[in-house]
Amino acid sequence: MTTTSVNHHGPSAADLRDQGFSTRREVMSDAFVDRAMGRAEGTAWEAIQYVVTENVWGNIWNRPGLGRRDRSLLTIGMLVALRANAELAGHVRGGLTNGLTRDEITEAVIHASGYCGAPAALSAMKTVQEVFDTLDGEG
Repeated sequence: MTTTSVNHHGPSAADLRDQGFSTRREVMSDAFVDRAMGRAEGTAWEAIQYVVTENVWGNIWNRPGLGRRDRSLLTIGMLVALRANAELAGHVRGGLTNGLTRDEITEAVIHASGYCGAPAALSAMKTVQEVFDTLDGEG
Protein backbone atom coordinates (compact mmCIF):
# COMPACT_ATOMS: atom_id res chain seq x y z
CA MET A 1 0.00 0.00 0.00
CA THR A 2 1.36 3.38 -0.95
CA THR A 3 0.60 6.54 0.87
CA THR A 4 0.73 10.00 -0.50
CA SER A 5 1.17 13.17 1.39
CA VAL A 6 -1.86 15.38 0.94
CA ASN A 7 -2.26 18.71 2.65
CA HIS A 8 -5.79 18.71 4.04
CA HIS A 9 -5.19 21.83 6.05
CA GLY A 10 -5.15 24.47 3.31
CA PRO A 11 -2.76 27.38 3.21
CA SER A 12 -0.78 28.24 6.30
CA ALA A 13 -1.35 31.44 8.25
CA ALA A 14 1.96 32.71 6.89
CA ASP A 15 0.82 32.00 3.31
CA LEU A 16 -2.49 33.76 3.93
CA ARG A 17 -0.67 36.69 5.51
CA ASP A 18 1.64 37.00 2.48
CA GLN A 19 -1.26 36.70 0.03
CA GLY A 20 -3.29 39.10 2.15
CA PHE A 21 -0.64 41.79 2.22
CA SER A 22 -0.11 41.41 -1.53
CA THR A 23 -3.83 41.73 -2.33
CA ARG A 24 -4.39 44.47 0.22
CA ARG A 25 -1.52 46.51 -1.23
CA GLU A 26 -2.74 46.00 -4.82
CA VAL A 27 -6.28 47.11 -3.97
CA MET A 28 -5.77 49.73 -1.26
CA SER A 29 -2.21 50.94 -2.11
CA ASP A 30 1.13 50.58 -0.37
CA ALA A 31 0.70 53.94 1.36
CA PHE A 32 -2.71 52.94 2.79
CA VAL A 33 -1.43 49.62 4.15
CA ASP A 34 1.77 51.18 5.50
CA ARG A 35 -0.28 53.84 7.34
CA ALA A 36 -2.68 51.24 8.77
CA MET A 37 0.10 48.96 9.94
CA GLY A 38 2.19 51.86 11.23
CA ARG A 39 -0.68 53.21 13.34
CA ALA A 40 -1.30 49.75 14.76
CA GLU A 41 2.29 48.77 15.48
CA GLY A 42 2.86 48.01 19.15
CA THR A 43 -0.81 48.49 20.08
CA ALA A 44 -3.72 46.17 20.75
CA TRP A 45 -4.96 47.12 17.28
CA GLU A 46 -1.99 45.37 15.64
CA ALA A 47 -3.41 41.87 16.19
CA ILE A 48 -6.68 42.65 14.39
CA GLN A 49 -4.76 44.14 11.46
CA TYR A 50 -3.02 40.78 10.97
CA VAL A 51 -6.23 38.79 11.42
CA VAL A 52 -8.04 40.94 8.82
CA THR A 53 -5.06 40.73 6.46
CA GLU A 54 -4.94 36.93 6.68
CA ASN A 55 -8.64 36.13 6.75
CA VAL A 56 -10.26 38.86 4.67
CA TRP A 57 -7.50 39.90 2.26
CA GLY A 58 -5.60 36.59 2.12
CA ASN A 59 -8.53 34.20 2.05
CA ILE A 60 -11.82 35.86 1.10
CA TRP A 61 -10.52 38.38 -1.46
CA ASN A 62 -8.62 35.57 -3.23
CA ARG A 63 -11.44 33.07 -3.49
CA PRO A 64 -12.55 32.08 -7.00
CA GLY A 65 -15.99 33.04 -8.24
CA LEU A 66 -15.88 36.82 -8.03
CA GLY A 67 -13.39 39.25 -9.45
CA ARG A 68 -11.94 42.14 -7.51
CA ARG A 69 -14.22 44.65 -9.24
CA ASP A 70 -17.31 42.73 -8.08
CA ARG A 71 -15.88 42.32 -4.60
CA SER A 72 -15.27 46.07 -4.41
CA LEU A 73 -18.84 46.85 -5.43
CA LEU A 74 -20.24 44.43 -2.84
CA THR A 75 -17.92 45.78 -0.16
CA ILE A 76 -19.02 49.35 -0.81
CA GLY A 77 -22.68 48.33 -0.48
CA MET A 78 -22.03 46.46 2.76
CA LEU A 79 -20.04 49.33 4.23
CA VAL A 80 -22.91 51.70 3.42
CA ALA A 81 -25.27 49.34 5.27
CA LEU A 82 -22.93 49.19 8.26
CA ARG A 83 -22.33 52.96 8.21
CA ALA A 84 -18.64 52.12 8.31
CA ASN A 85 -17.57 55.37 6.66
CA ALA A 86 -13.93 55.22 7.79
CA GLU A 87 -13.61 51.88 5.98
CA LEU A 88 -15.76 53.10 3.09
CA ALA A 89 -13.31 55.87 2.18
CA GLY A 90 -10.49 53.39 1.62
CA HIS A 91 -12.74 51.03 -0.32
CA VAL A 92 -13.94 53.82 -2.62
CA ARG A 93 -10.31 54.31 -3.61
CA GLY A 94 -9.86 50.54 -3.84
CA GLY A 95 -12.97 50.26 -6.00
CA LEU A 96 -11.56 52.83 -8.41
CA THR A 97 -8.31 50.83 -8.50
CA ASN A 98 -10.34 47.70 -9.27
CA GLY A 99 -12.10 49.32 -12.23
CA LEU A 100 -15.25 50.83 -10.79
CA THR A 101 -16.18 54.24 -12.11
CA ARG A 102 -17.27 57.19 -10.01
CA ASP A 103 -20.73 56.86 -11.52
CA GLU A 104 -20.93 53.18 -10.52
CA ILE A 105 -19.85 53.97 -6.96
CA THR A 106 -22.42 56.75 -6.77
CA GLU A 107 -25.12 54.43 -8.13
CA ALA A 108 -24.14 51.77 -5.58
CA VAL A 109 -24.73 54.26 -2.78
CA ILE A 110 -28.04 55.37 -4.32
CA HIS A 111 -29.08 51.72 -4.71
CA ALA A 112 -28.13 51.04 -1.08
CA SER A 113 -30.43 53.88 0.01
CA GLY A 114 -33.42 51.74 -0.93
CA TYR A 115 -32.27 48.92 1.32
CA CYS A 116 -30.30 50.71 4.04
CA GLY A 117 -32.23 53.96 4.29
CA ALA A 118 -31.56 57.54 3.36
CA PRO A 119 -29.52 58.43 6.48
CA ALA A 120 -26.99 55.67 5.79
CA ALA A 121 -26.77 56.59 2.10
CA LEU A 122 -26.46 60.32 2.78
CA SER A 123 -23.68 59.69 5.28
CA ALA A 124 -21.94 57.35 2.83
CA MET A 125 -22.28 59.80 -0.06
CA LYS A 126 -20.61 62.49 2.05
CA THR A 127 -17.64 60.15 2.50
CA VAL A 128 -17.61 59.21 -1.20
CA GLN A 129 -17.68 62.87 -2.24
CA GLU A 130 -14.82 63.67 0.15
CA VAL A 131 -12.73 60.93 -1.51
CA PHE A 132 -13.60 62.23 -4.99
CA ASP A 133 -12.72 65.80 -3.93
CA THR A 134 -9.40 64.65 -2.45
CA LEU A 135 -8.55 62.75 -5.63
CA ASP A 136 -9.45 65.79 -7.75
CA GLY A 137 -7.14 67.90 -5.59
CA GLU A 138 -4.32 65.38 -6.04
CA GLY A 139 -4.61 65.43 -9.83
